[in-house]
Amino acid sequence: MSDKKIALDHSTWVLARRLLREGVRPYVGRILLAFVCMAVVAGTSALLAALMKPVVDQVFVRREAAMLWPVAAAVVITSLVKGLASYLQSSLLAWVGLRIIADMQNRLFRHLLRMDLQFFHDTTTGRLVSRFTNDAGLMRAAVSNSLAGLGRDSLTVICLVGVMFYQDWLLALVSFFAFPAAIQPIIRLGRRLRQVTVNTQEHLGLFTTLLEQTFQGMRVVKGYGVETYESGRIAGITEKVFRLVFKSNRVRASSGPIMETLGGLAIAVVIVYGGSRVISGLTTPGAFFSFMTALLMAYQPVKNLATLNATLQEGLAGAQRLFDLLDIDPTIVETQGAPDLVVRGGAVRFENVVFSYDGSSDALDHIGFDVPAGRKVAIVGASGAGKTSIINLIPRFYDVNEGRILIDGQDVRAVTLASLRSHIALVSQEVTLFDDTVRANIAYGKLDASDAEIETAARHAAAHEFISALPNGYATQVGEHGVKFSGGQRQRLAIARAMLRNAPILLLDEATSALDTESERQVQSALEVLMRGRTTIVVAHRLSTIVDADLIHVIDRGRVIESGRHAELLARGGAYARLHAVQSAEEDGSGDSTPLRPVQAMA
Repeated sequence: MSDKKIALDHSTWVLARRLLREGVRPYVGRILLAFVCMAVVAGTSALLAALMKPVVDQVFVRREAAMLWPVAAAVVITSLVKGLASYLQSSLLAWVGLRIIADMQNRLFRHLLRMDLQFFHDTTTGRLVSRFTNDAGLMRAAVSNSLAGLGRDSLTVICLVGVMFYQDWLLALVSFFAFPAAIQPIIRLGRRLRQVTVNTQEHLGLFTTLLEQTFQGMRVVKGYGVETYESGRIAGITEKVFRLVFKSNRVRASSGPIMETLGGLAIAVVIVYGGSRVISGLTTPGAFFSFMTALLMAYQPVKNLATLNATLQEGLAGAQRLFDLLDIDPTIVETQGAPDLVVRGGAVRFENVVFSYDGSSDALDHIGFDVPAGRKVAIVGASGAGKTSIINLIPRFYDVNEGRILIDGQDVRAVTLASLRSHIALVSQEVTLFDDTVRANIAYGKLDASDAEIETAARHAAAHEFISALPNGYATQVGEHGVKFSGGQRQRLAIARAMLRNAPILLLDEATSALDTESERQVQSALEVLMRGRTTIVVAHRLSTIVDADLIHVIDRGRVIESGRHAELLARGGAYARLHAVQSAEEDGSGDSTPLRPVQAMA
């Protein structure tokens, strides 16, 4: 995209129109009602200014006692109506502003849920959180304040100006000479403020990221004694945020002196010119004071309108960042009108698959193999050989660059994502637990599962015993990322979640890697029951866990270099046999470093 195109897309008018269309339009009814209230506020403000003429001329100059109470009552009633209307319009606009932001946050979250994994790998969590909090907050202020400014303040100024022209049109023209001169500098200040705000939001996102990473990695921070280093990093970013926020405040405050100076000039001109007209008898004192009251009452709304551009630009800076995120299309999409996946047996087939994460080096290089329906197939190989890539491609966390992946003869890219993933259960070596109860984390595999089903899944995963020993049992909060549990306990909860899903295709990506020997034995027994009649693909580090696999594929540099059963592969004396020999020596504690060389050659 060219710079010219970016400038066009991010122009004030384009962003404001899109915000009105996508955010404000659904609530136009409430906004119109708020504008009616604003009109009442504006009218009563003008009426209060107009009442100064009878107050001065008939009460103070002519001393008409009969007018004293009627004028006072009129002032009280007008003020009461103005206060009620002001309350209603403020409440309505506050509701609209908050509702628009809630809608935008929900929309953004739904959009992010559709994004592929690569997007989240490329985008830090702190930057995403900043969109939901800081940018959304700026938008809320812009919507509420801008609508109030455009409605209440502009209508009030119009009504008060009407009073001024009614009392003395020539004096009104004289008093307005200064305000057009303020328009251009205020517009320039708004543009500067928007750019500063965008930079501030970017740094706040980085600040959130640093905080999150530091808090999550506190064990490493303390273990390596790098508290001073982390303090320096945080101090650096807070200093940048401080300077940017101070700059934005300075730019925003710049409109004040402009309006104060020009307002003072206008009032001085009115006093000199209007006073001379009163002295010469061309107008009455009441008309002059009514004019002055309208002018002074108009000063604050005019000042609000002058700062409105700054508030609007801040809000549009937040809207720009939100819309930029919403405009990113996911790369993993469904074909229009795609049918649901129909699983008969669950056979998986890789046909000449090429896949790369970065487009420069292939993680999988024209790989092809079969996983027969209802069979247990193991994928083994050195680190970086492409084992996890195979697992990631089946549920379409990523898409192949070339070739096809078939489930019962159906290309995974030709069916709906929901149906594809509903037939797959995944247990990864990277266990993800949410800061919720144990029950809720297991129920992620089946949201409508009963307590009995959840407990059965936990028993099969050898998790029920330690869960029951917790203070609140299945109602225990697991803490952020499951911090309250050991690695083995977290892994067993993830296995229970997969068991509860009861899907025909089971993907185990080193699912028992974090378990001790006893827990692994218990889970392996449960997995054997779970895998019966299901197509299971196991990525294994410890070969002892897959000796009973129906088929073993050895992967090296993204290709299958050996296939067969455990005994067959050992008899061949190839890569699998060498890998098995290394692990056996490590477990016996009798091996030396020399057997590692053939394995390193596989990497």
